[in-house]
Amino acid sequence: MSIEAPTPLPPRGRLWLHEFSVGPSGVFYRKTGARVALNRSLAQEFWAWLKFYFRVHKEAGRLAPDFAMAFTPDRGRPWYLIWPVMKLAGGRMTHRAGEADAIMHFEDATYSPSAPPAAKPGARLLNFGCPDVSKGRIAAAFEAAFGYPLALDPTRHVGPAVEKSELNGVHDGRIVTCPTPALPGRVYQRLVDNQRGDLVEDYRCPTIGGVPICVFVKRRRVTQRFANANVEVELRSVEDVFNAEEVERIGAFARSIGLDWGGLDVLRDGPEGRIYIVDANKTDMGPPTALPLADKLAATRLLARALRAHLGFTDSARAR
Repeated sequence: MSIEAPTPLPPRGRLWLHEFSVGPSGVFYRKTGARVALNRSLAQEFWAWLKFYFRVHKEAGRLAPDFAMAFTPDRGRPWYLIWPVMKLAGGRMTHRAGEADAIMHFEDATYSPSAPPAAKPGARLLNFGCPDVSKGRIAAAFEAAFGYPLALDPTRHVGPAVEKSELNGVHDGRIVTCPTPALPGRVYQRLVDNQRGDLVEDYRCPTIGGVPICVFVKRRRVTQRFANANVEVELRSVEDVFNAEEVERIGAFARSIGLDWGGLDVLRDGPEGRIYIVDANKTDMGPPTALPLADKLAATRLLARALRAHLGFTDSARAR
């Protein structure tokens, strides 16, 4: 995947498919500048996503929406996790912030400061206190919450380390040998030993109000450690993956960066047993395409119940 300069989005009223362009080199998403190669794997992922999309659309159609949700400055599109969760929570999207029961700051960007729009009394505001999800900000907040560091000084460290861009969603990490000069725009972090057999294992944790709701255990080949190419994905409960102290510190981390809604990428170091939060994304996509359809729906329903509760709805039965 290559990153290019984003181009302007089409007017608000146009079909969301117009936000993509297709050419000989792949599919280009205008908002972020991401380009994905056209191949069999992409076709399979799109088909898996399409089946999930229609199942959510059908299930949400049986619910009468009872709250309105607005997004600014961008819309929550169907391929972002918030869209199916909102639908199964009984929400409808509105472009009028003044009539919304919840307003989410939503921009697929690393740095996105934004003041909340005028809202009606009692409306819930989400993620307006989270303007920075750069890798440096994440590492600093992690150390403050957990008491041990992720970041390191590449000019003083001896041994392997991870070098990656400050920007979110680039997937350009690589292993370097230190000591080495620090390059501008790059961050340097501990190489967490999350290898399990022939695969590396990451935990993607969707959080709402600072509370992790479920865990997607994602496994990739060691050679694709930094890519978004999962061999398999498993849905697990939070209690199966983290102990009570870890859950408390994950919550402290999320609250410290102002993340009301979003996904955290967590790695567990095998030799020492500690966990490390290496990324936070307030516009996370999902559920992961490699997750079985039944588990996609189960996770979405679970998140929908949690979203309703966070927004102040006591009738959690609406999100089955």
